[in-house]
Formats: sequence, C-alpha cells, structure tokens
Amino acid sequence: MDAPTTTTAAEHADRRESQTSHGPRAPYEPEPSDDPEADRADSADSADDGRPSEGDGPVAAGKPDEPSPGGKVLRITGGASPDALLVRRTLAEIAPIADKVTSYFYALLFVRNPHLREMFPVAMDAQRDRLLKALLTAAEHMDDAPVLTAYLQNLGRGHRKYGTQPAHYPAVGEALIGALVRYAPESWDAETEAAWVRTYTTISQIMIDAAAENEQTAPAWWQAEVVSHDLRTPDVAVVTLRPDQPYPFLAGQYTTLETPWWPRIWRHYSFASAPRPDGLLTLHVKAVPAGWVSNALVHRARPGDVLRLGPPAGSMTVDHATDTGLLCLGGGTGIAPIKALVEDVAEHGDRRPVDVFYGARHGHDLYDIDTMLRLQKTFPWLSVHPVTEEQGRLPDEVCRYGPWNERDAYLSGPLGMVRRGVDALRGVGVPSERIRHDFLTELATAG
Repeated sequence: MDAPTTTTAAEHADRRESQTSHGPRAPYEPEPSDDPEADRADSADSADDGRPSEGDGPVAAGKPDEPSPGGKVLRITGGASPDALLVRRTLAEIAPIADKVTSYFYALLFVRNPHLREMFPVAMDAQRDRLLKALLTAAEHMDDAPVLTAYLQNLGRGHRKYGTQPAHYPAVGEALIGALVRYAPESWDAETEAAWVRTYTTISQIMIDAAAENEQTAPAWWQAEVVSHDLRTPDVAVVTLRPDQPYPFLAGQYTTLETPWWPRIWRHYSFASAPRPDGLLTLHVKAVPAGWVSNALVHRARPGDVLRLGPPAGSMTVDHATDTGLLCLGGGTGIAPIKALVEDVAEHGDRRPVDVFYGARHGHDLYDIDTMLRLQKTFPWLSVHPVTEEQGRLPDEVCRYGPWNERDAYLSGPLGMVRRGVDALRGVGVPSERIRHDFLTELATAG
C-alpha cells in the first residue's frame, strides 16, 4: 500500500513465506522490489500490520518501573537507565549476526525444552527473527513507559492463543541469556548479564500480568465462521465472519487470524467496519504471490469454513473526547481500517472534518472507492481523495493539500508507505504524537 499500492503489512509476511523452498523468508531480508513502496502484505493489517509483527509463534518480550527480584527498579523514563544502556550495547553487537543469534536461541530452547516445539510453526524461517525484533522494539522504547507497556501488554494478550503459560517464560529467558553469552563476547560481563536478567524479568512479567488479566474476561481465541465471501477483484476478497461469541473491538483495530489450511500460521487483518449490532466482522484480504494465508482466504475460503481469531489489538483508534479533525491515508487494503474510522466518527455523531486519501497503483485497484464515495455523499464532513500511481506517491499527494498540522493523522498500508507518510507528515508540521499507525516494531527497528 504504498503511494499507490494495494497491499499492507501482513501481506509482507505472507509473501516472504513463499520465497524459499524451506519456509518463510526472514523479516529483515530485503524484498525483491525496485520500489520499496511496492511491498506487499497480507491485508490492511498489520501489524500487525501498520500492525505489530506478532509472528507465527510466541516470542518473549516487560514491565516498566517494576521492582525486580533483587529489589532494583528498571527505570525507563527521564533518560536512558544504566540497564537500558547495557541492553542496547549488547543488541548493537549482535545486530550484524542476528540470524546466528536467533537460530542458536531457538536451538537451545527446543533442545532443552522439546515440548515447546509444538507451539511453533513447522517452518521457522520467519519466526526465527521475531524474538530479536521484539527485543529491539523493547530496547528502543525502554525510556517511554506508556509505549513500551502497551506494546508488551499486547504481546502478552496475543500469546494466549499459542498456549503460552507463565512457566514457559523462564525457559525462554535461559535460552536468551545462553545465546547472548555466546554471541556478544565484547559487551558481555557480569554487570551486563545482571542488566539482562532484570530486563527480561520485567519484560516477561508485564506480559504474564496482561495475559492473566485478559484471561478473566476473554477467551484465548475465537472460532469464526465465514458467512460471506465477496471477490472484489481477482486477488482482493471481502470476507465477513460470525464469531462464536461476542468479539469486542474498536474501529481501527486489527485481529490475528489462523486458517484450517495452515495451522499455527497467524496473520494480521484490520477490521473494515466499526463494531456492528449483529456482531459480524468484515476483513479485506489481498492475495499476494504464493502467500499461504492470503491465498487461502481469497481463493479457498467459502461460507461455512471456520477460522480462528486472536484478540483484537492496535492503537489506531479515535479519541472521541476531542473534536480534532482526522487525516487518513489508506493504501490498497489499508483502506479497511480507514473506512472503519469513518463509520466510527459518524456513529458518535461527530462533525469533525475527515479527509481520506485512498491510494492504489491503478484506478481499477481502488476496489472500495464506490463505498467511500457513498460515504462522502452521506456525510458532508467527509472528503475522499483517490490517488493513483499516475498522480504520484500517496504521501506526496497528501502534502499538496492541507495544512494538516491541526489534524490527527492515521496511516494504514504497506510498511514503505507508512514510513514515507510519517516522514512527510512530520515535514509539513504534523506533531509526531498526532500520527497514528500500528507499525511500532517495524519503524522502531528500521535503520
């Protein structure tokens, strides 16, 4: 979903899976594309996915300002703490050999705890780097308690669907320390090890606490029946689901989804509508070349099929305590959560101005433009701006309008588009705290 493309963050992972004969492609491996904005993902997820990359199996990731067993506190506010500096130094050392570190970590984990292997997908190539990615994100935000807490709580809740239990965390921590001892000889000493133990303790505790709290009110996963399947283009389907029990979510959020055809392979998809009275859920899915999950959903799923959903996640939601206008950028299937946000504003009776820029490569790829134009006719506060490749890149076109510095900005689409959009909006005066997307992990670890 880039200025103008038709995909988003989850499709990234799905496409990577297909590019080796052994399984998913590693998340840090460059995409074979001349245009970074042509990156494809599984849907407007993600990533989930801007959506966080939760991956196909559990990863470990803690609790800020929480006392450790030794009585010390990992402080993550007001400047980098000593622990944060030591952790980041270690991560900098292992970054060039990330593949070796993560492979060795999983080898230790599974040799010492063979019963944990069944929690992960058969093909581990994509999963392999999820641990380091989570650690990099946590390290990047160790000095930002609200962001780090929300990120780790989301991981903790999401890990319930894998069957993760509190007893699993020590095993993961031991394997992590073992891998760091082996591959970070320059930065590793007793002080660094103590910092990592404290950090991992707090990281795991916030995830455990979030999962325990979530367990009181929600199942680990939902069964959801496909009730309709609308093929909008040869490779884009609108799929409507009926969950087996109430599924509470907010407009702009996303879910993780597992199909019966690819067990233990989860992908992120944004909801394409605000919560509905009938409880139905709608997703927009684009099939990417040889993508496992996306192709199954677009070309194989039919009414009556039953999928499995993880808990809702994502922070790309509207604050109805204000009347600040919205600026929305949706590339390809990234229009799904944008449409949900428009419905949400309408349902709350707001009259705030909303501008939606909907990008795709070509006019025929704007598969949901009729819906968006109908909404524009219905709501005078809504303006819809289609953008195709002939006009230019989506973020560049947005900057031709404005000013936007008084708006809350929402971006959904492929990682390349979101990254470019964030930079462009900052460049025209939109404060960073008013720019919302769900690519926290990817943008935190880029460059």
